[in-house]
Amino acid sequence: MLPLSPEEITAILLSLKVASVATLGSLPVAILVAWLLARGRFPGKLALDTLVHLPLVMPPVVTGYLLLLLFGRKGLLGGFLAEHLGIVFAFRWTGAALACAVMGFPLMVRAIRLSLEAVDAKLEEAAGTLGAAPVFVFLTVTLPLMLPGILVGIVLGFARAFGEFGATITFVSNIPGETQTLPTAIYAFTQVPGGDAQALRLTAISVAIAAAALIASELLARRIAKRAQA
Repeated sequence: MLPLSPEEITAILLSLKVASVATLGSLPVAILVAWLLARGRFPGKLALDTLVHLPLVMPPVVTGYLLLLLFGRKGLLGGFLAEHLGIVFAFRWTGAALACAVMGFPLMVRAIRLSLEAVDAKLEEAAGTLGAAPVFVFLTVTLPLMLPGILVGIVLGFARAFGEFGATITFVSNIPGETQTLPTAIYAFTQVPGGDAQALRLTAISVAIAAAALIASELLARRIAKRAQA
């Protein structure tokens, strides 16, 4: 195993950057959606649940193409954002982050939702009877209790974003130094003669990161289970 080439290092660092931005950017929305699905009662709840989990069952290429239609330079939203706000997603690393956020979002929501459903509602009710405002109850009672689930969601969302391929390459292509993340770099190396060694190195790194994420999420899930049984 030879030292990593500058191209490989760039792909790994870009993947870390994209996955981090995707995870942190979608986390507040994931918490809000998880709360709506766990505690909310409103028309269209089933539709929202379906929409959130669609990226899990649709081909990633379909998700990437829909993002291109919406956020491309001539897309329904992309044209407006580019012209009026100067925000461009298509064929930029920001677009890769958006695609990764969409693909990792369902896993984050599911983990946070399960954690929220495990919180004893009586504790929230008790805080409310003492005069605490709903926002204060959420920040001081609910949020700390669901923190392990949030951590699990962050880990799973990051791992999914780090390994995203189909939606990313469809939406932002595979541009070295700009949108070439670790998975797309592996794909590129497998398509050129003599690229097997580089593809193998990046594959080993991907497996290591994925395994670490699964182990971390499992340990956190066990902690949640123990807390629920206590």
